[in-house]
Amino acid sequence: MIGTATERGAAWLSRAGLRPTRQRLGLATLLVGDGNDRHVTAESLFAAAKDNGHPVSLATVYNTLRAFCEAGLLREITVDGSRSYFDTNMLDHPHFYWEDDGELTDAPLEELEIARLPRAPKGARIAKVDVVIRLSRDG
Repeated sequence: MIGTATERGAAWLSRAGLRPTRQRLGLATLLVGDGNDRHVTAESLFAAAKDNGHPVSLATVYNTLRAFCEAGLLREITVDGSRSYFDTNMLDHPHFYWEDDGELTDAPLEELEIARLPRAPKGARIAKVDVVIRLSRDG
């Protein structure tokens, strides 16, 4: 494992062939610097960048997240028409969406069983299946 958070962020960018600009490196460090996977929104990453002394605009955060997705570093998970989360874990896995607080967390893959998918319409193929299980807290 690479030593510092910044080194981990730089290595993550390098694996995808992305140039480590100051903004990209700052955001990459926040996303993967501690070695843990995470789910972020553009707004939550913007706030974390501000709190950690990485001054970037919200537009830059959105553009950078899109670049990271296009480079195969992040997966976008849309939970409704107005909210997207970005996941650093690129392996196929389901998610829990906690409706009460808007949090997205990983769900246990080993407990998910999909017996059959509908056939894709003529001229189309299934590219991927995203599973988001919506939860609300009891009480």
